[in-house]
Amino acid sequence: MKKLISILLLSLYLVSTTELYQFLKIPVLIEHYLEHKQENPKLTIGSFFKIHYDNPIKDSDYTKDQQLPFVSHAAHLIIVCTPATPFTFQLSDKESNPIIKSKQTFYKSIFYNKDILNSIWQPPKFC
Repeated sequence: MKKLISILLLSLYLVSTTELYQFLKIPVLIEHYLEHKQENPKLTIGSFFKIHYDNPIKDSDYTKDQQLPFVSHAAHLIIVCTPATPFTFQLSDKESNPIIKSKQTFYKSIFYNKDILNSIWQPPKFC
């Protein structure tokens, strides 16, 4: 059930925020192709796409042509949020939560020798 709901929510999100909503117009494409096919039985799908997508012309069914998928595009999910009142941020002079500073040792090992590690960073010495 969780998988089905997650697929549904993801699909709704992608359809509403990307160009995937254009695929919902496929039935309009098929219907329009069949209308052209009735007018001209020799029309192929390739020539139909060339007429409508390569060099579209304004003809009698131009409004129907604009409903085809990937012909016209729309801006998606444009949201502008502005606060109604101005936002102010104030710092108080008193410290409400004092910070406790303590020295913490993150490692304790008998194999750690501070003098050996510090000797690496000494300048070279002449004999």
